[in-house]
Amino acid sequence: MSIQTSIRRTCLALALLLPASAALAHHGWSWTDDGFFELEGVVAAIYLGNPHATMDVDVEGETWRVELAPPRQTERSGFTEESAAVGDEVKAIGNRSRDETEPRMKAVRIIVHDMTYDIYPNRVPTN
Repeated sequence: MSIQTSIRRTCLALALLLPASAALAHHGWSWTDDGFFELEGVVAAIYLGNPHATMDVDVEGETWRVELAPPRQTERSGFTEESAAVGDEVKAIGNRSRDETEPRMKAVRIIVHDMTYDIYPNRVPTN
């Protein structure tokens, strides 16, 4: 086998593996509990960039990381940079981390200033 053939095969193998590794790196919901969780606190920071928008929420002195959707989907829900600010009271509904020592959750709904933003409408609880 020539070196060129070997290089081509290696490049082809890498090209086929890259999408799979990217899919594994994108964790989706696998790190969350199945049951819904509600978190109320004060916005400490907001980030509306890639790969996911996030909010840090102060809950009685503990900072929780609240993951939202990718920026475009978060904005489609109506939640933009003008929707909330540091210091605002917020309620997040979603799924908390399976690791109960980790103050982290993935929100499906955000409520701030009496406005409701369904970040993941197909996952919102219907009770």
